[in-house]
Amino acid sequence: MILKESETVELKKSTSSLKQALISILAILNKHGGGELYFGVENSGQVVGQQVTESTLRQISQKISEGIEPKIFPLIEKVNLQGKVCIRIQFEGRERPYFAFGVAYIRVADEERKLSPNELKRFILERDIYSRRWDTELTDLPVEMIEKEVFNEFLSRAKEVNRLKLSTVDWRQNLNKLNLIKNGKLTHAAKFLFTSAHDIEIQCAVFAGADRVTFLDFKKFEGNLFLLLEAAENYIKEKINWRVEFDETMKRKEVPEIPLAAVREALVNSLVHRDFANPKGNEIAIFKDRVEIYNPGTFPPGLKPEDFISGKERSYLRNPKIAEIFYFTKDIERWGSGLERIHKACLSNGVTVKFNLLKTGFLVTFERPELKSKDYGRTVEKTVGKTVEKILHAIKENPEITTLQLAELLGLSRRGIEWNLARLKKQGKIKRIGPARGGHWQVVEK
Repeated sequence: MILKESETVELKKSTSSLKQALISILAILNKHGGGELYFGVENSGQVVGQQVTESTLRQISQKISEGIEPKIFPLIEKVNLQGKVCIRIQFEGRERPYFAFGVAYIRVADEERKLSPNELKRFILERDIYSRRWDTELTDLPVEMIEKEVFNEFLSRAKEVNRLKLSTVDWRQNLNKLNLIKNGKLTHAAKFLFTSAHDIEIQCAVFAGADRVTFLDFKKFEGNLFLLLEAAENYIKEKINWRVEFDETMKRKEVPEIPLAAVREALVNSLVHRDFANPKGNEIAIFKDRVEIYNPGTFPPGLKPEDFISGKERSYLRNPKIAEIFYFTKDIERWGSGLERIHKACLSNGVTVKFNLLKTGFLVTFERPELKSKDYGRTVEKTVGKTVEKILHAIKENPEITTLQLAELLGLSRRGIEWNLARLKKQGKIKRIGPARGGHWQVVEK
């Protein structure tokens, strides 16, 4: 491998030039939005090597985190070049202008120069437009990477709620009409919405008390955004408390301690508004006294949650194409109304909800009601495993039952049923008899 400095590649002899390396990184970010930097390589391209320890990598990561604003999340790794140990830093960012030590630089050929006041002004004015274009930019993924069943399910649901009608059944043409592909490649939006070819995940945990000391349960979910949404919602539904109410006809009704409409809205927001350039996953933490939903996406500058709760502020979309797709399925009711809807749903159900702006992202906290109230006395039922038990029972009773019939029977979405079926199959609790179309499920007796 022969390295040469360019507008997107910087070479440094050693980490003794770390301060200058930070300036090179942000200069490349301001010009191209991403690039590479190597330690252990002369400017001429001659590989000299670099002593590398875990402490070395941590020091670089810390200096980049402290020295560059807005923050970036580079990949820092030890590599072997021509038989010698070096360090490679791969970085990207969409929030220019970037600053180091209070100054913004830009890459010109293989050198850095300070941005002029007029250039800074232009960068700031263009930043919103630049960020809004991110999810429509092309990736290297071919169209064939699309999970067609997921995409077709999206089209079916969008048609059912009367928000999207496409005249053709050709999935490629439909992707093209939705501006999700170009020249045989997927956009970033298509990649995250309809493939699993990415590292975005949701980490879910239940804790014994009000802190993160003792875990009672932990799960990590990966996959397309629709699967992540269903998996996260099902996890919360299974782990929170429910009470049973009876109407005047003695019909039984199960009521969650936190309104599910608010939970789902918070989950959708956490996916739509997250920063996809940040490798950190979304998080769900269920404590004894609260439920937290976190996403690594900072709030729009100069705005507060109250601005949106009041309904006076317009939507500020980090990922407008992803938001549009969720709007078509009615997972988003009206752009910019998410926090307002969460607030109203909680208010009408006597649940306290808080919105917190963090340096690393955004946090929604639902306070859980105390279980000493009579409503949550003997009639409190945990739904842990309840969905799974119902599915297994339904299949035993009627082996020919379809996915749609299961969804109607249990009051879940089709995607939620499909996700549970896939999990049960993976766990060896059910197996498929016959072809995907025309076959049926069978419970595996052990």
